[in-house]
Amino acid sequence: MEVSYKKLWKLLIDKDMKKKDLQAEAGISWSSVTKLSKGETVSMEVLIKVCKALNCDIGDIMELIPTAEDAGEVKE
Repeated sequence: MEVSYKKLWKLLIDKDMKKKDLQAEAGISWSSVTKLSKGETVSMEVLIKVCKALNCDIGDIMELIPTAEDAGEVKE
């Protein structure tokens, strides 16, 4: 599975916020913002802080996208 934060970036646009505003409002490090920008995984703590700052649910800022490898996995 891959993580997509496209919903987060759209939400920031809708709220007329920049990444630096999110960083300050959520109280997260710039390296966490960079990881989000690159679609890398971040801790649940960071995601919760972002959700609190934006007053939203985790599904409003991210989604899991199946990859080709996932299609070939055997489910138990």
